[in-house]
Amino acid sequence: MTGTPDDTGLTHRGLAASGAGRILLIACGALAREILALRDRHGWDHLDLTCLPAILHNHPEKITDAVRDAVGAHRDDYARICVVYADCGTGGRLQTACDALGVEMVPGPHCYAFYEGLDRFAQYDEPTSFYLTDFLVRQFDAFVWKPLGLDRHPQLREMYFGNYETLVYQAQTDDPALTAQAEAHAARLGLRFERRFTGYGDLETRMARWAGGR
Repeated sequence: MTGTPDDTGLTHRGLAASGAGRILLIACGALAREILALRDRHGWDHLDLTCLPAILHNHPEKITDAVRDAVGAHRDDYARICVVYADCGTGGRLQTACDALGVEMVPGPHCYAFYEGLDRFAQYDEPTSFYLTDFLVRQFDAFVWKPLGLDRHPQLREMYFGNYETLVYQAQTDDPALTAQAEAHAARLGLRFERRFTGYGDLETRMARWAGGR
């Protein structure tokens, strides 16, 4: 894979655009490794990538403006810009902004849905499941444990997770070490553990469309 980015940097700083492609993908930092892996696997060298800080995942009210600013900053440098976010808690505001900017984004409510496949995810209907991806397994403390104050007040666990029953780990890669980490996170939260190997799901399909000019 081309220069695997550092998770901490992706969480707090994102990833600057590089390369000389014709199409720019503006993505959440939580998707950087997966996007780069797919680009390298398929030889989509005409796709460049820039990422916003993944910690915006915890502040969805900031995502729309951040995407709008990124499109404005890069519009003159690329023939096409595509946004690799789903709605991600923006309440439709991101879709409205992308429509106004004339850029396409990933359909669906969030990355858990497009990794699983939108149709399949809708069929599960799992309101008592808490989801982790490869990135969130690696960055569990930064995105879950510390922001919720569980490192300082573990007694809050029941308040935050008392209505959940299962931690579902959506695995993009077949990595036993990540699976063991995810299972340990489930135990910390007092939840049953389920692993689903999703691979890249609809992310790969969407990137293939964009790479092919569709």
